[in-house]
Amino acid sequence: MLNDFFNLIFPKLCCACNQALLKNEKIICTTCIVNLPKTNFHLDVENPVNKIFWGRVPIEMATSFYLFSKKGKVQHLLHQLKYKGVKEVGSVIGNLFGQELKQSTSFNGIDYIIPVPLHKKKLKKRGYNQSEWIAKGLSEAMDIPINLNTLHRKVDSTTQTKKSRYNRWENVGEIFDITGNELDNKSVLLVDDVLTTGATIEACAQVLIQHGCKVYVATIAYA
Repeated sequence: MLNDFFNLIFPKLCCACNQALLKNEKIICTTCIVNLPKTNFHLDVENPVNKIFWGRVPIEMATSFYLFSKKGKVQHLLHQLKYKGVKEVGSVIGNLFGQELKQSTSFNGIDYIIPVPLHKKKLKKRGYNQSEWIAKGLSEAMDIPINLNTLHRKVDSTTQTKKSRYNRWENVGEIFDITGNELDNKSVLLVDDVLTTGATIEACAQVLIQHGCKVYVATIAYA
């Protein structure tokens, strides 16, 4: 009763639409779960996200969960995850995404889920890696382990937000590396929050492929 009274005075809000959550809802309201703009790209090999990498790097399959639009609900959702410290947004969306991916034959046989790593300086400043929280949800839904200690970012690149397509690619040229041989010849699902030009994913994938990996890609949003 005390908890219900507290929620009446200080209601928990949906991280997508800012409306009050019902008692059985968590992080995202049911209306948003149903109505957020899903891409269904995981059902189509010739989807726009997959095509981004054609001729650049041999990705097995790539997809994004939602379409991103400026000032839209998906942007608000990711803003809560990335800048407002609501880490659970990542695991909730990741779980929803994972439930759909495990139904797709295009994402079978994956050995590890790998979130795109942050540099130690940025990780210390933010306190967490938003892509790792997305990976947690995916891992739970797909029953695939997360690998956090092998792929790492060796250079602290500047933010990508306001860079041009070429500058994004130039900014992440050779900033990732792999420690040890745990990932050699494995199939891995590379996870990030938003895909724009694909420069960061491409840089990660190039390193993984050098170690014989088959690389799959999943991001929460496609801008």
